[in-house]
Order: sequence, then structure tokens, then C-alpha cells
Amino acid sequence: MDTTDSKITFDENGVCDHCRNFDKNIKPYWKPQENRFDELEKAAAKIRAAGKGHKYDCILGLSGGADSSYLAYIAKEVMHLRPLALVVDTGWNLNVAVENIEKIVKGLDLDMWTEVINWKEMADFQLAMFKSQISSQDAPQDQAIFASLYNYAAKNHIKYILTGSNNSTEFVRPPVEWIYINDIRMYKDIHKKFGRIPMKTYPWCGMFTYRIFYHYFLGMRRFYPLDYVVYDKPKAEQFLHEKYGWTKYKEKHYENVFTRFFEGYYLPHKFGFDTRKDVYSTQILAGIMTREEALKQLETEPYDYNQMIDDKEYIAKKLGIRVKEFDSIIEGENKTPMDYKNSWGIISFAIKLAKLLGVESRNMR
Repeated sequence: MDTTDSKITFDENGVCDHCRNFDKNIKPYWKPQENRFDELEKAAAKIRAAGKGHKYDCILGLSGGADSSYLAYIAKEVMHLRPLALVVDTGWNLNVAVENIEKIVKGLDLDMWTEVINWKEMADFQLAMFKSQISSQDAPQDQAIFASLYNYAAKNHIKYILTGSNNSTEFVRPPVEWIYINDIRMYKDIHKKFGRIPMKTYPWCGMFTYRIFYHYFLGMRRFYPLDYVVYDKPKAEQFLHEKYGWTKYKEKHYENVFTRFFEGYYLPHKFGFDTRKDVYSTQILAGIMTREEALKQLETEPYDYNQMIDDKEYIAKKLGIRVKEFDSIIEGENKTPMDYKNSWGIISFAIKLAKLLGVESRNMR
């Protein structure tokens, strides 16, 4: 991490606040090289008890990526749970992701439910986000996936949501300048200004809905199984390939053509943000990558130039605009979430309170 994170701070020894936070709040309690199967089984017993009498005792989102695929394996084969795999079709997944999902579902004999997002609403929302000129262009997909998962669980009385989020690959979170967190007020203001199609079916789930209403009133819980096992991502990917025929992607989130373009071109080109920095920083802290290896990787381009051109043309066509207009939008004046109605004051207060109470220990600044 470097000063493209505008709020990064360094102490007298040149150690940044990401590392200090890791040393204080994560390292003393996290054992990345240790399988904590006893703790995992205790958690599994609680999940099974909560799901007694229901067809499924938990639900997990399956994208075809390494984290969610390995999560599905742990849930079914290690924790011996009855998970429902929920897949959200936002209209952007590459064939490799679809094939990986099929391989995992078939290999683990999972039941799967697919939520298909209304394409006209999705495309209109995404184009509105581009016109807003802010950095968080993957928000329409993230919100759709997140909301579909939590809303389905609430509607079907599934108490436990298993997530592939983990300290090994996601501890150092991107600063809010890179990817702004879930703020429905801002999304709706942007869509009101730049959108054209009413969002009648698009799924919503704000932070207070899932953190307060779903948690305290419906008794729903999140659980992070990958933090209880040795999760060396390259070895996990090799395991998934050998056992299920799973196919590896070049970078994290590159199973999705829109996200590949967003992280590989849009953020670095328009805002100077390279999300590989936080991914690699996390892997360094987890002990599965050296700083030297990370710096060498950062000398390369996020993805192939010709692939970027093809992706740009494909995305522009799907959004219903010409490439020339798309380029004009991308080259527009950069904006921030503060240029729109937002809930950042409330959200930042809630985050600080959660960190103070020990509910949230990761860097969300």
C-alpha cells in the first residue's frame, strides 16, 4: 500500500497503519497456518442446530471464484452442513465462471438457486454510475449479489450465511476512495440524476438492514469458515483443479468481464488506483507472498491491452452506447461520493462504534 490511499499513515519506523492494525487486531487472534477443526466443528454444530427442521441449514454465495468455491468445499465436506448455493446472474460472468460453478455444484452434489437480475435495470444503473464519475463502478453488481443473498436467506428463514471473505486474501481493504462501501442513499441519488429506467425489481439491502434488522430481529448470523483453516490460496486453487476440474483466473475477481475491466483499466487509468496493492499486501501479511514478489507483479500491467480494448467494446455495446461515448464518459471530471447525497457520516460513525466494540476489526476508513 502507498499514498494512493490518501489516508495512509506511517510511524517513525515507516510502518503503515494497515500493518499496525493487523499486528494489533488480527495477528494475536488469527492462526493462518493452523487448522482449527475443533472450533470449526463447534460452529458447525450450532449451524446444524439452527437449521434443524429446514431443508438447508445455511446459504452461501457461489461466484465460481476460488474463495467461494473452496468455501463450498469446506461447508459440505469438512463441516458436513446442508448448504444452499446461491448464484446471482448480473449479466457479466465469463464462461469460465459458469463452468466453475457447474463443476463445484456437481462435484459437491449441492442444491443451487440462481437469481437473475433484470438486465435493463442493471445496465441502466451501471451506466448511471459511470456518468456519476465516481470510482465505485462495481457497486451495482456488488449490491445485487449481496442483497440477493441476504434477502433470500431472510425470506426463507435461513439463519446462517457463510461467506468466503477471509483474512488470508481480504484483510487490507481498499480505501473508500477506491471502492466506496454500501450506501443506498448515494446509489439512489445517482440513479435519480442519471438513470432512465425505474428500478422496480432490483434488489436492495442496506447496512442497517443486514447488520441490525436481520441480525438482531431475525437472528441471522454470518460465519467465516476460511478463517478457521489453512487457506493458502494457490494450494487451494490447485486442490480445486485436481478434485473438481476448477479453472484458475489470472487475478482476483477476473471471472467477471465487467469487474476485470473495472479493476484492470478503469480504476488505474481514471483514478490511479491499482487494487492489486491491497490484495498483495494482504497476502504478504498472511505470509503467502513476499514483498519482493508483489513489487515484481506490480511492474506488469493488470491485464492485456488488446483484451482491455475488446472488453471496452463489449461493455459499451451491452450498456447500449458507442465506444466513443464510453471513452468520453471515462475521461470526464472525476467525482467522489461526497458530490452526491450519501450516508457516509452515519456509516463512518457506525464503523467506528463497531471497531470500538470489537465487532469490526478490519481497516474500513
